[in-house]
Amino acid sequence: MIKPKALTSLSIFFPCYNEADNVGTMIDQSVQVGEAYGIDYEVLIIDDGSSDDSAQMVQQRAKKNPRIRLVQHSKNMGYGAALRTGFKNVTKDLVFLTDGDNQFHLSEIDKLFSKIDSCDVVAGYRINRQDKAYRRLNGFLWTKLTKLLFGLPTRDIDCAFKLFRKKALDGLEPKSDHLMIHAEILARIKKNGFKIEEIGVTHYPRGAGKATATGFTRILKSFRELLSLYWQIR
Repeated sequence: MIKPKALTSLSIFFPCYNEADNVGTMIDQSVQVGEAYGIDYEVLIIDDGSSDDSAQMVQQRAKKNPRIRLVQHSKNMGYGAALRTGFKNVTKDLVFLTDGDNQFHLSEIDKLFSKIDSCDVVAGYRINRQDKAYRRLNGFLWTKLTKLLFGLPTRDIDCAFKLFRKKALDGLEPKSDHLMIHAEILARIKKNGFKIEEIGVTHYPRGAGKATATGFTRILKSFRELLSLYWQIR
């Protein structure tokens, strides 16, 4: 177990949209991480207008553990909007972001901890990504495009296994409601002079539920947002 100097307190947060079959496991893993490191921690779940029992499951656990918090959107606003809400509501010195689909093991946060003392952001990249071929291809091309536009030192821009010093997030105010959110956050952080490093993490097949953030309309919106961001940052 690696406990960096920067690990004085920890926010763990993830978005959730119709993940009733996964959210319980994700919360349990998050609590295990916080307890194992013996630090001040919080677990924040952003429910993006789920129509299943996701929010109720979070509320049940929150009643038993005050470190668990639920923030709800009254309607589905998009993946990027859920992440923006999470970034606004975290309170600890280090902020760990993941997804609510249970495709990572949170114990691998130790890999991110191994680097955080020498940088401001540690971005994971998926080793042997366990998604369908078209999603892997889309991710590869999207990462190439964002690296070309913003010079980001990452090989898997959308990997939802990232650790931030909160100071790198303060005042950032990202705008994206959709898939462009990861690229926007890192591009703005890089522009502000913070250091980004990366490390490989294990990726697992989705065991339940289905991906909802990759519809054609949302992909088109993400490209429009990307071009707008390029002109802003340039």
